[in-house]
Amino acid sequence: MMDSHKQLFSLSCLPLVLLLLSGQMGLQTEARLRRDKLKYPPKKLFLFGDSYADTGNTRRDVPGSWKEPYGITFPGKSAGRFSDGRLLTDYIAKNLGLKSPPPYKLRKLIPQHLKYGMNFAFGATGVFDTSSTNPNMTIQIDFFKQIIEEELYTASDLSNSVAYVSVAGNDYGYYSATNGSAQGLPTFIALVVNQTTKNLIRIKGLGVKKIVVGGLQPLGCLPPNTASSSFQRCNSTSNNLVVLHNNLLKQAVTKLNQVSKENSTFIILDLYDSFMSVLNHTSTNNIKDKLKPCCVGIGSQDFCGSVDEKNLKTYKVCDNPKSAFFWDVFHPTQAGWHAVYNKLQTMGALHQLRF
Repeated sequence: MMDSHKQLFSLSCLPLVLLLLSGQMGLQTEARLRRDKLKYPPKKLFLFGDSYADTGNTRRDVPGSWKEPYGITFPGKSAGRFSDGRLLTDYIAKNLGLKSPPPYKLRKLIPQHLKYGMNFAFGATGVFDTSSTNPNMTIQIDFFKQIIEEELYTASDLSNSVAYVSVAGNDYGYYSATNGSAQGLPTFIALVVNQTTKNLIRIKGLGVKKIVVGGLQPLGCLPPNTASSSFQRCNSTSNNLVVLHNNLLKQAVTKLNQVSKENSTFIILDLYDSFMSVLNHTSTNNIKDKLKPCCVGIGSQDFCGSVDEKNLKTYKVCDNPKSAFFWDVFHPTQAGWHAVYNKLQTMGALHQLRF
């Protein structure tokens, strides 16, 4: 009788034991998955957008990234980056344990780097057409689709990758340059965010599971908007419009994450707050010139990197690019980007790229 009671007790406890065991196994599996994620961060990085991400797609005969003095800090000569050195995307690649992916235009010259992903960003472009003849983001994603169809990357490659989308405001510059009205700007901002959202959905549809979009940086702090105050104050009117863009983007990305399946994730990198934090705490980042650009044209028609008909420089460079936030009138220095990257790290968004 005792034996039958023992048997009854042991059988009745079996579901509980199995439950406890499965719970332990679940915890062990979860811990193992967490360890695996630590060991296996994303294997590839795909970049889309404009000069804030372009590392060499823009043609060499176009003024800027391929001309002196661009690249003087890194790699020591002009090499296709719109800065004196590294960009935010270079630091993002490093954060993922990758080398910076090769530019789409140079993919056949450095095939050994294709394993890190690919950069489709072209300077001066927007989500819509701008004054630049470079391909807008829709065409950049077409290029991405084409290389997938060429089986350069597998479905597994794509699902273990991160895409970063840079939208740095060229659409708004073009809107302003083509006499777009101030009254129509809020409507146009909604169109830009709507097209950006469509681009994110399309990249996801091509197989990328983690897609990051840069929020708009404080355009009112760019040198053209601070020159009137001798580079002392940001333009609050411009920055208020940036806030509208970023709020609409945040709403759109929140909605995408709510309807997203297959563990896809959409993430915003808050460039507005990270830029402002660095600009408001320059001494922390060893930056002395926070709004004044380092490399500028000497005359009103000149610009960073310009030369006259005798090939003589018509620009000047500050003594120490490492102490300036802005390299030219639109782009941060390597020191500026590094400070923004460090701030983004403390804000937690970069952590989401790895896990």
